[in-house]
Amino acid sequence: MLKSGALYYFSPTGGTKKAGELFSQELFEKVEVRNLGKRENEEVHSDIVVVAAPVFGGRIPTFMTEQLKALKGNGKKAITLAVYGNRHYDDALLEMNDVLKEAGFQILASAALLAQHSLVPAAGAGRPDEKDAAEIRKFAAEVEAKLESGNLEEPKVPGNVPYKEMKKNPATPVSGEGCIGCGACARICPVNAITVEGKTVSTDYDKCFMCMSCTSVCPMKVRALPAPVQNVMNEKLDASTKTYRANEFFI
Repeated sequence: MLKSGALYYFSPTGGTKKAGELFSQELFEKVEVRNLGKRENEEVHSDIVVVAAPVFGGRIPTFMTEQLKALKGNGKKAITLAVYGNRHYDDALLEMNDVLKEAGFQILASAALLAQHSLVPAAGAGRPDEKDAAEIRKFAAEVEAKLESGNLEEPKVPGNVPYKEMKKNPATPVSGEGCIGCGACARICPVNAITVEGKTVSTDYDKCFMCMSCTSVCPMKVRALPAPVQNVMNEKLDASTKTYRANEFFI
């Protein structure tokens, strides 16, 4: 186990954070954490960082890209984790690596990891599970061994350039009957798309990228996608609820 390292992550509904922490806590004795969802992107002291990003439609979200571009790599070594909800990660891992290299990081290893889908929880339900955790621990040991060997060769990861087209979301989450106007949704939104006035909650469609952070923190459980949109998502990802995809590791 390495003495210290850092974890940068954005985790709208918790899956990416869980995967990132599983790996980082296995690799480092002490972990310096930065939540990019809260724009905690100040420079860390460690020379080795883990970057964990959620996958949206085969890409990393534009918000995450902007946060990563603001980092100062200065030759730091990076291990990248693309975390997705059992459909596919497409170009996300390649995109993340490209952005980080441009920011001055050296890519040491990468992984595409499974987590529960933020829009359709039945896809990837319960993941990362115990089997995933065991695989992540094994990957951490392999990364440590690579560092000790002095091999700093960048791994080749799947993906295409130009990256997959990023489509605009069909809607924003809405607050239904029972909303108490507590403002939890507005406080968690990474792009400040939500305004609360009394018990009226408004969401800026142009800012919102449907990360679902707001739905995960609603104490009354009344914030969700409009029912017709959720039904479409359920149908679209139905096949992903019936399969068990494997994690992929690149070192």
